[in-house]
Amino acid sequence: MAERDETDAGGIEAERGSDSPDSDSDSENGGASGESEMDFLRNLLSRTLGLGSEKPEKVLDELTLDGVSRFMQSEKCRNVICIVGAGISTSAGIPDFRSPGTGLYANLQSYNLPYPEAIFEINYFKQHPEPFFALARELYPGQFKPTVCHYFIRLLKEKGLLLRCYTQNIDTLERVAGLDQEDLVEAHGTFFTSHCLRSSCKKQYTLDWMKEKIFSTATPKCDKCQSLVKPDIVFFGESLPPRFFTLMQSDFQKVDLLIIMGTSLQVQPFASLVSRVPTNTPRLLINKEKTGQSDPFMSLMGLSTGMDFDSEKAYRDVAWLGACDEGCTALAELLGWKNELEELVKKEHSAIDAKSGQAGCQCWSTPGKLLSEAASPGKRQGYETLSAARPEQTQTKQHPDSACREGPGDLASLPSRAGTERPSKRLRARG
Repeated sequence: MAERDETDAGGIEAERGSDSPDSDSDSENGGASGESEMDFLRNLLSRTLGLGSEKPEKVLDELTLDGVSRFMQSEKCRNVICIVGAGISTSAGIPDFRSPGTGLYANLQSYNLPYPEAIFEINYFKQHPEPFFALARELYPGQFKPTVCHYFIRLLKEKGLLLRCYTQNIDTLERVAGLDQEDLVEAHGTFFTSHCLRSSCKKQYTLDWMKEKIFSTATPKCDKCQSLVKPDIVFFGESLPPRFFTLMQSDFQKVDLLIIMGTSLQVQPFASLVSRVPTNTPRLLINKEKTGQSDPFMSLMGLSTGMDFDSEKAYRDVAWLGACDEGCTALAELLGWKNELEELVKKEHSAIDAKSGQAGCQCWSTPGKLLSEAASPGKRQGYETLSAARPEQTQTKQHPDSACREGPGDLASLPSRAGTERPSKRLRARG
């Protein structure tokens, strides 16, 4: 599952609530994270009201992708933070949440849920875990390969530029692409580990253990106490990991460039990360649509720190609109990294194919565009793929070996992230 959104993505994002008193994880982390959240809100209020001493200074020679690329190659850019959502994983075949008819929430009828989000709510899960694990069988980590966007972030790391990647996704694709735990803040948790829900036990389990349980169709129960075991993804009604609040405090004081990709920035507190950077820090959005913009009324009042792409006062925010993979390829080309990125994707996908025993491979067609799988989206293990590659993005190229079909093949992670802040009882669009 990957958190979804970009408009190309709708990630399981919703405003977090604290209305789950029976959540064991909340009781353990509530004190520490509560204090961090108060500090976060205090600092955000100070920035929003313009109480800081920083004054805007133009740091980009032009508000374009070219301007960003030149800044990245200058001495001024040493620490880049990426904040990403579901939109960076949709080209891997992972479904989004929002898309009418094809999004995850539009395809949950068979689970007989009281409302779509219930499948990712902690209270509902504790009483009725079966729907979640049935869905997890169809969307489990290990079925998807990282995208061009994931490997661009890896290149940032290899170039010594990546300070941290903050992700809303739970698909583990950042790890598969080569980022270490230290490189990541998995704000909405991960499938990489699981824990027993009993507060007196909390035994930890591995990804392989959980996979075996899920595919045996048995509800995962603790070997020690027989209580329910849950993947360490953040459900609605649970707190974000303390690591999110801890690193946020230090990372965003050091950042020289913020790159936002594949998210609609509608879920708090994740969405407010864009406002935590210094006022002189450029912000690049690579997304299907503009998002995270200042509220017009609040902007007139001078009380907003949202992004400003188009007004006369715009001085640091750049929006590149389109698919995340294409945006990353375009930026890589401007930086002189395009060939390196292409080769990295080919090499890593070939290694994944070899490990999984597949003959397929990932290839590049026209410059900067990764070929999609030749087969049209259809049924996978009897389950209809929720997010199909757009026809105009799907190209087929046969090798001499007819058994080799270029495309995602065995992808490496589970779609849609499973929850964050608690939503309203009505279906709420995720961002």
